[in-house]
Amino acid sequence: MPRVLFVCTQNRLRSPTAEQVFSQWSGVECASSGVHSSADVPLDRELLEWAELIFVMERAHRNKMARQFRAHLKGKRVICLGIPDDYEFMDPALVRLLELKVAPHLRALGGTPPGPAQW
Repeated sequence: MPRVLFVCTQNRLRSPTAEQVFSQWSGVECASSGVHSSADVPLDRELLEWAELIFVMERAHRNKMARQFRAHLKGKRVICLGIPDDYEFMDPALVRLLELKVAPHLRALGGTPPGPAQW
């Protein structure tokens, strides 16, 4: 099962929202973290080694991650979503934006969204 990591600054709004939304999908495992040392779940070597696909919310997150963990990013696919820090946790607009930008990548990995029961 593909392991997907979502990264933002403090791991309080955007990346935990993404983790919550996409942990409902079958066929993928999700986690989230933040690049700031005071993040609720600070990004570390173990999380990067665990992840197969990494989504960052902003370019600054990718840059900071690359500076701090360059050796642990070899062979990792990092996708910048371009989502600014303008949303609250589980904001419906943030959820829609995440679904629009992330879902195609997860589908390509074999992930499937939750849906109505098939009869």
